[in-house]
Amino acid sequence: MQKDFLSSKLASQERNRSLYWDKYDPFINIRLFWRASTMRHLFHILPGESILEVGAGDGRFSYALAKATKCECKITAAVFSSEYLELARDKTKDLSCIDVRFIASFPHALGKKRFDYVVAYNMLDDKIFDLFLCKVKDMISPGGGILLFQPNSWNPYYRLRRIIRRLLPIKWHRPSEDFLLNRFHIFTLLSEVGYTHINVLAYDFLYSPIPMFLLWPAKNISLILENCPFIRNFAGSIYVYARKEPISIENRGAIDLCKHNIFIRKVSFVIPCKNEEMNIYPIVDSIKCFYDSYIKEIIIIDDNSEDNTVRIAEQIAEKDDRIRVIRRMPPNGVGLALSEGIASAKGDYILLMDADFKDIIPELRDLFDVVAEGADVAIGSRFSRESVLLNYPFTKIIANRAFHILANIMLGRHFRDISNNLKLLKREVAKQINIEFPDFAANAETGLKPLLLGYNVCEVPISWINRSVNMGVSSFKLGKIWFNYFRLLFRLTFRQWRSKIGNKYRR
Repeated sequence: MQKDFLSSKLASQERNRSLYWDKYDPFINIRLFWRASTMRHLFHILPGESILEVGAGDGRFSYALAKATKCECKITAAVFSSEYLELARDKTKDLSCIDVRFIASFPHALGKKRFDYVVAYNMLDDKIFDLFLCKVKDMISPGGGILLFQPNSWNPYYRLRRIIRRLLPIKWHRPSEDFLLNRFHIFTLLSEVGYTHINVLAYDFLYSPIPMFLLWPAKNISLILENCPFIRNFAGSIYVYARKEPISIENRGAIDLCKHNIFIRKVSFVIPCKNEEMNIYPIVDSIKCFYDSYIKEIIIIDDNSEDNTVRIAEQIAEKDDRIRVIRRMPPNGVGLALSEGIASAKGDYILLMDADFKDIIPELRDLFDVVAEGADVAIGSRFSRESVLLNYPFTKIIANRAFHILANIMLGRHFRDISNNLKLLKREVAKQINIEFPDFAANAETGLKPLLLGYNVCEVPISWINRSVNMGVSSFKLGKIWFNYFRLLFRLTFRQWRSKIGNKYRR
């Protein structure tokens, strides 16, 4: 069958990209896993949802997507070059969730099938970008999304390298960098076609000429550089994501994510709140939507809010006797609220979380998974390479990374992000934590103390998305509380040192 123009161009891009992977990208297998995890966390993908990969090539990225989504999603791998068809089928033959299709005419060969998500990895150039966006939009289900990985057109190093290639009389061909789409042009086209929630973000500093032996430091610093003003323009790639139309997590339909019997009616969800009237109903509704059978109770601790937080919370509690509202008396403080919530919790497992985490509720299942496998504490890590950070303030990144580097050195332990207030703890662990700091430093206490007590603490990647206008304003003020974080660290280090000295003399 003769290919149409779009399919022919996609086939050409598919071949060029595969050539680039094989010849120039020593990190490709690691990179594919990162990007598959990025897609999962970016869209908070649920079991049973469908994914179309445009330009699957030999199936490597399809395989990574299947692993990242735990083979719970149906993945259609569209192959445009016939020479890759058997390679893709052989690569994915053990994964029943992947359907490899040879596409001679896109999108007509897929019929009227609709997908929740469409992803393309270095598949587009300026000749087909607008046509591709129009065709794909009709293939996405309402509320679904599109994710594109492309070389970064704003990278000065890439631009310089292209100029040198044109000037030198030697053949030095890097096909994946031949077409660099302008980010402003991308944003404009997506808007004109009718996509919403559009973001075009710098991504991934792990690219040539970085040698393989620098893999570890490069992948750890990449997440920080991606959020650094100006420096992020040197990222090797951009990722572009958008939705077909607005949809909130609570409107995606109830899907039961409760897979472990040990949590049935045994989890206390503890949510400290201050001026969270915009978030109370969505967070409670999302918890009930996805984890209803896990709920022993949902404890909302109001930290002397000045808005309608208490009134809304009490209205919700009137309709469900599993929801309790605790109204605190001054003084205020997240640490005091957490301490009161833990003390009043009756469940065998206690999940601490913020009120603005409604968008990442599907990702809580990863915390339940690791505790079911034997961990005593599971922490949602924002700074794993598989995590996704959106609009994280750079000053907070620097302060957070400085604190964790110093804590790793002083305490002699290895951890990435114990200060995030997203933790699932066994009851006996939570009850041993005597929270000493009244403010946000308590978030670090609830992570560090179980670790120092010898419990099995496991971090799992999660996404972090800064508050939007419909989520209110955070009360976290770095300038006011950073000192207490370091006071906590030095206090715990001194206690650990004193304990070691005492044990030595007792022997």
